[in-house]
Amino acid sequence: MNVGFLGIQYSFGLQQSAINPIFLFLGAKEEILPILNIAGPVTGLIVQPIIGAISDRTWSPRWGRRKPFFLIGALLGSICLFLFPLSPALWFAVGLLWILDVGNNMAMEPYRAFVGDKLPDRQMNLGYQMQSLFVGAGILLANASLFLFQDWFGGGEEITGQVPKWLYYSFFIGSFLSLSTILWSVVKTPEIPPSPEEMDVINKHRALPFGQRVKIPFMEIAEAVREMPKFMWKLAGVYFFQWYALFVYWQFITPLFRSTLGFDTSEATAQAAKMSTTYNVVTTVVALILVPLTMRFGSKRVYALSLLGTAFALFAIPQISDPTYVLFPMVLFGIGWAAMMGIPYSMVSKIVPQERRGVYMGILNMMIVIPMGIETVSFGPIFKNLLGESSVNAMLFAGTFFAISGLLALRLNVAKAKAEVEG
Repeated sequence: MNVGFLGIQYSFGLQQSAINPIFLFLGAKEEILPILNIAGPVTGLIVQPIIGAISDRTWSPRWGRRKPFFLIGALLGSICLFLFPLSPALWFAVGLLWILDVGNNMAMEPYRAFVGDKLPDRQMNLGYQMQSLFVGAGILLANASLFLFQDWFGGGEEITGQVPKWLYYSFFIGSFLSLSTILWSVVKTPEIPPSPEEMDVINKHRALPFGQRVKIPFMEIAEAVREMPKFMWKLAGVYFFQWYALFVYWQFITPLFRSTLGFDTSEATAQAAKMSTTYNVVTTVVALILVPLTMRFGSKRVYALSLLGTAFALFAIPQISDPTYVLFPMVLFGIGWAAMMGIPYSMVSKIVPQERRGVYMGILNMMIVIPMGIETVSFGPIFKNLLGESSVNAMLFAGTFFAISGLLALRLNVAKAKAEVEG
């Protein structure tokens, strides 16, 4: 059931490591990189909770509940990935990013709810950590392709306003994987039909006038936010610092290597891809190892320590001037990424009612994209006016935010939250 995440996360891996370099190739200045990435937060904020709420009220005997949404999203993403390296100008690439993010968000949220729908509580940790494994594998393949193709087909003088040909191949592979892996999951994994009670709710929803059905997702989101467990508000605090820091890392890792290693943009892009490949290898290896660790030591402890380890990695990266040694902090980053991609979703799935899992997974994504959105509009001025336009300082700033998120994660208590919801 998780194979489709390979394609979705291959696309996400290219967004992490290749899209900002494409913006630089097309003439963007470093200080405007944050605002150019605002598509992700905005589309995530709008698309995921709405699609989640709609999918909660959807059922087709042929297509299921969640599958129609992540299939359409994968098709959109596939088209955009094919066109991205062909961008003739910066405005075209930025526009494609908006459509790509709509597709990825449309696929992502129903897919997370789909996994929760299929599994009992006792398998929830395993299911979401298996999802984390495919997250790591997809991003790993995307980034490995970048530095391998740069090594095999790169070279030559960089031309401003032109995307190097070696970048094309990674995006074409991503276009194929985005659709083919989702199709595999659609064909191979049947959805569980709604209970008679759930079907009754779905049929009543279908009988409503169209205008009222359009309003319902927004009303359900507002109601779900009002009734949201305290646990999720605490998690929102963790997520603010965690995802703000991650966005800073993804945007400034390539500029950092132009500064600390003296690389040109192509070389820095390849080095950033090696960094991402390294931490996603670690993620793929440790994802399932985290399951017994969370059972023995508790989810919040494993999650908090993983975030603190990621902070240490970001503090270390700017201090290392050797392109090989700088890969070592990525071991800690990979452990943190495995925890981030699995543990919070398992926590939330255990405390929210199944009939509202789609909308709450959408709200969980809102907690990701809101700090990302704040970063896109706030970090450009911070970078320029407070951090001296230094990519080294940007990375240290991200490390500090990760440390704060790790400390806040110690406040999360799933057993207490579940008792409060059930009581």
